[in-house]
Amino acid sequence: MIGELAAVSSALLWALASVVYARMGRQVSPLALNLGKGLVAIALLILTLALQRQATQTLPTFSLGLLLISGVVGIGFGDTVYLEALRYLGARRTLLLGTLAPPMTAFLALLWLQETLPLMAWLGIALTIVGVVWVISERAPVPFDVPQNLCRGVGLALLAGVAQAGGAVLSRAALADTGVSPLWGAFLRLCAGIIVLVVWGLARRRLLAWMQELSAQSILIPLCFASFGGTYLGIWLQQVGLKYTAAGIAQTLGATSPLFVLPIAAALGETISVRAILGALLAVSGVAVLFVL
Repeated sequence: MIGELAAVSSALLWALASVVYARMGRQVSPLALNLGKGLVAIALLILTLALQRQATQTLPTFSLGLLLISGVVGIGFGDTVYLEALRYLGARRTLLLGTLAPPMTAFLALLWLQETLPLMAWLGIALTIVGVVWVISERAPVPFDVPQNLCRGVGLALLAGVAQAGGAVLSRAALADTGVSPLWGAFLRLCAGIIVLVVWGLARRRLLAWMQELSAQSILIPLCFASFGGTYLGIWLQQVGLKYTAAGIAQTLGATSPLFVLPIAAALGETISVRAILGALLAVSGVAVLFVL
């Protein structure tokens, strides 16, 4: 159950971090925010590797290439378009479209890795997705300034889902049959994603402006908090999930983040409806099916 527990834990941490990122996105551009959270997480991972005295681990060239491409696709590109989608759709609609990532992951894993799932696993995936969709589609709608913003936001959110699915399958392919620890896998993925952002910032002459955006104290403190939970611990646990369970199952459990937002919303004074509770129970039943396989 190590992989399943890690995937659920990463979903909880991402839900907490998303609340912070959604508020920060009003002040910081998505590229700057993605760069900042990645740099903080890399620093924490380096410290962790040093404290654990984990020696540098070698990967076959093909596996290393897959892992680095996974970081570019899933973190460098995927996280950036996800943060951009939040600006157009808000957290509810972006998370709703994000529930398409698990079936995308399972489908890509089936095509590329020949990683088949039993019928009950597909039932668990379906129950989880239906429950999540039912919960977050019930939330109050987010107003839009113009219709083009809705179309752009939907496109960005779908791109984020495809990138996350592709990154998950690539990471699974790189780690499944190797002795590389999930911690090193997370570190290499993050480095690849951040290097791409730095190169893009230098090419566009925007890197200095991004760093200035992140230097404000009102941004730096919440950025460190969200990066610790959502990026550092979250990606580490995600890698554990992808290493020790099937990619479709890991990605599905990771998509339960919207359910964890419900108690956070309640703590912030929002009213939680009966429909939201029933949807959460439906999704949890899907998670239970995956756990007992």
